[in-house]
Amino acid sequence: MRKLACLALALVAAGAFLVPLRASSHREAPLISQDPLADNTDVYAFVSPERPDRVVLIANFIPLEFPSSGPNFWKFDDNVLYEIMVDNTGDAVEDLTYQFRFTTTVSNPNTFLYNTGQVTSLNDPDLNVRQFYSVTEVRGPRRTGAGTVLGENMMVLPAHVGLISMPNYVGDFGSGANTLSSDGIRAFAGPRDDPFFVDLGATFDLLQLRTLNGKTGSAVDGLGNYNVHTIALEIPISHLTRTGASPSGGSDPNASIGVWSTASRPATTTRAPGTAVSSGAFVQVSRLGMPLVNEAVIPLGVKDTFNGLEPTGDSAALSFVTNPTVPPLMEALFGVKTPPPPRNDLVTIFLTGIPGLNQIGTNPRPSEMLRLNMAVPPSSNPSRLGLLGGDNAGFPNGRRPADDVVDIELRALAGGTPFTPAYNVSPNNALGDGIDKNDTPFFSTFPFLASPHPGNEVGGPRVNSNPGSTNLNPNNLP
Repeated sequence: MRKLACLALALVAAGAFLVPLRASSHREAPLISQDPLADNTDVYAFVSPERPDRVVLIANFIPLEFPSSGPNFWKFDDNVLYEIMVDNTGDAVEDLTYQFRFTTTVSNPNTFLYNTGQVTSLNDPDLNVRQFYSVTEVRGPRRTGAGTVLGENMMVLPAHVGLISMPNYVGDFGSGANTLSSDGIRAFAGPRDDPFFVDLGATFDLLQLRTLNGKTGSAVDGLGNYNVHTIALEIPISHLTRTGASPSGGSDPNASIGVWSTASRPATTTRAPGTAVSSGAFVQVSRLGMPLVNEAVIPLGVKDTFNGLEPTGDSAALSFVTNPTVPPLMEALFGVKTPPPPRNDLVTIFLTGIPGLNQIGTNPRPSEMLRLNMAVPPSSNPSRLGLLGGDNAGFPNGRRPADDVVDIELRALAGGTPFTPAYNVSPNNALGDGIDKNDTPFFSTFPFLASPHPGNEVGGPRVNSNPGSTNLNPNNLP
């Protein structure tokens, strides 16, 4: 079992994100597929295009939320501890943790309705089910470090029940952003349109990408019209550095951080008719940093184990990184010639960070997490291909909602990057699933992700306006 686990981790460390490319972490492991309220789907980290002296951290949960799922609409779980971690020293141990906890209230338990009438404000008495949250910052290890409550009793944006129940969701409820502290940290919690975009159907039809097989029609965004639940933070850059000072430039070793997110449950739950009581220490049940890791390549027997690991365990199979198993499969499946081992390019891109761009310090511990150089300003001309599109502010330097990580990672695995010039040619540097943007435009202001699809609008036109904000094409933001 240990050898199997090490092999799986080796594939992860090597950036082995070959098809099936389903979604960043949607229903990726057996146990977590039975626990959607704790399932971490995507993590994003980028310098804010709205306030370039701040970093935006986003973690999404609850995959494949069908908007019409009433009368018990999707919500955060009051028994789950949702966390976003930051490593600013390169040792794969969190230096800062932001913990989100939730509480649900029901005003009238004698009705089945989520709302008992039309809801036109967050304090409308017709909103029957409400959720509130707190945010705690922990400095040092997340379970033993010093914690400071930054904000509490803040309201979670409600589910978008439908256009009759909530005719002006964004206009009436606002952005949902809450200011937490004197230094301007802002937080958001609530439902959003799922920002990840990928052709699910084709990749699960015997692992075929429509762009390669040419037999099954045009690509389809399998996550279009679905929602997720989002926690998001906007934090001053100086608050996240190891010195407490803003980096002096892009090459400043103080400039880069690593980011990942987890969900944890109490160790014990006792059930009786109509009740469930949880107790004991928190046990990590979901984890996500770099996209397309646990879901796409780890064998079924060890997927749940990976969800409980800390990043410090990711180097267990470092010797496999330079000789990954998956790239030869690309040749077998699609006839794509890939670089021979040793694949040090993948080690750099996915495991240690790129020197001079987003490597944390001079001797980082290899681990699976997003790495962001906070001194790289937002791009004036963003590319969905991030670094491969000449945009240093994009993936794998952090991750923005519009970054096309499916195409980027396919090309990196095939050697279609400047790290392996001989393979940086077609088709290696042109691979993709045919879905290049989100189904809904993103907002230009925090928390950036689009408003959730309403329950009675599935498959129809979107009403996605944000007062004081401009809807931008998802290829242009952020």
